[in-house]
Amino acid sequence: MAMTAPRGGTAAKRSRAERIGAADILIASVITVLCMTCVLPFVHVIAKSLSSSTAVLSKRVFFWPEGINLDAYARVLNSSLMVRQLGFTATITIAQTALSLTLTALCAYPLSRRYLPGRYAIALIVMVTMYFSAGLIPTYLLYKDIGMLNTAWVLVLPGAFSAYNMLIMRTYFMNSIPESLEESAIIDGASQFTVFARIWLPLSMPVCATLALWVAVGRWNSYADAMYYTTSRNLQPIQYLLYNMILSARPSESLSGESQIGAALSAPEALQCAVIMFATVPILVIYPFLQKYFVKGVMLGAVKG
Repeated sequence: MAMTAPRGGTAAKRSRAERIGAADILIASVITVLCMTCVLPFVHVIAKSLSSSTAVLSKRVFFWPEGINLDAYARVLNSSLMVRQLGFTATITIAQTALSLTLTALCAYPLSRRYLPGRYAIALIVMVTMYFSAGLIPTYLLYKDIGMLNTAWVLVLPGAFSAYNMLIMRTYFMNSIPESLEESAIIDGASQFTVFARIWLPLSMPVCATLALWVAVGRWNSYADAMYYTTSRNLQPIQYLLYNMILSARPSESLSGESQIGAALSAPEALQCAVIMFATVPILVIYPFLQKYFVKGVMLGAVKG
């Protein structure tokens, strides 16, 4: 005689499936709302940058451009000031990112080795810098005494090392890479530098890519240090120019590099949005190249059996 499943069990499974389905819908709804809060302002800026000045000034542009007009982008691309400072910003961003990864890795690797004497005390000293700083005025006086004011180095060196990033990389070295790889390499005659360069770094691409993205985005979006420590127009990053533009309410007659900076950066709202896109798109291009490292397994093929 065939046996049938109890009706109560089927009802319980159906009820559990319905609850799971409702929870998925709720989670998807919350994620969608959060995504919209990030995407819609960006879409709004794009729409305004592509719209005519009349439509923008009359507040008719929301998420779709009206009266397609590329004059704002033409003015930005024809501006020697904007193009030059975009190149300068890219240069200091690349320099700080490369220097930061180098210093962070060179500090994190020895502190992750259990045989390093005093590694906990050294890590504690590094951690103290996360919570205590001298302040803006003493920092300014220090940069002045060592001759860093009004130089590109004042925008690169202070942010080249982060204790927080070092602790993240140190924890990654300690927990995600087995020490057996190092022991095997040392038995085969490899030096510590060889182990670091040929084993640890290749297996640390996910954390390196993550930290590189953090440093690059932070440097690209930063303008306060340029405002405090520089006075030369050639040392002002693109975000500082954008900051001055948004603060200004006067329409500009010119966006050329030869005009005075106050007049050069004052612009209508459509031009401001075009400059925002001009300064945002380059950093967005980096994401597709680094995204694969966030999801790639760090130990693929490293340890078998």
